[in-house]
Amino acid sequence: MKTFGGPVLFLDRSDINTDEIIPAKYLTEITKEDLKPYILEDLKLPGFDAKGPKTTNAKVIVSRANFGCGSSREHAPWVFEVNGITSVIAESFARIFRQNMFNCGMAAIELPKADLDIIFSHADDADAHMNIDIEGGTLTMNGGGKQKDFTFEISPFDKALVTAGGWVDYADQKY
Repeated sequence: MKTFGGPVLFLDRSDINTDEIIPAKYLTEITKEDLKPYILEDLKLPGFDAKGPKTTNAKVIVSRANFGCGSSREHAPWVFEVNGITSVIAESFARIFRQNMFNCGMAAIELPKADLDIIFSHADDADAHMNIDIEGGTLTMNGGGKQKDFTFEISPFDKALVTAGGWVDYADQKY
């Protein structure tokens, strides 16, 4: 099973859509790897740099409500996958984006707004790092010399998809 967690990229906005995650003009690329340089290319947030070290080093994204809205495309989770991002944490997700994350063996974790507000208090911490235990349903936010634990739930089937490495690996194991 892959490791979940690592350096955190904070995207403090609701309604980040799939066109901002991977612009439609790149959907004709032949491989997932070809998508890699275009991650979050069209996302506009104050101080955000799609090519900067916070983005290129991130393993976890923390955002607000309705993450992954817009067009239903697997390319959005794929661009995260090829950039080493294993988890997205938000208050809510667009249904198809959320399922595509699980189908690709990545975690889409929903937390209440109050928990996200605590996590976002670490957005300026240079050492912001998160440890995620998919099986145990816990995550630990580390940053600024502080540590805080949170709990989350993922359905048993979605957890099985994530721990197997995605839908294809799950099917190979089960059928």
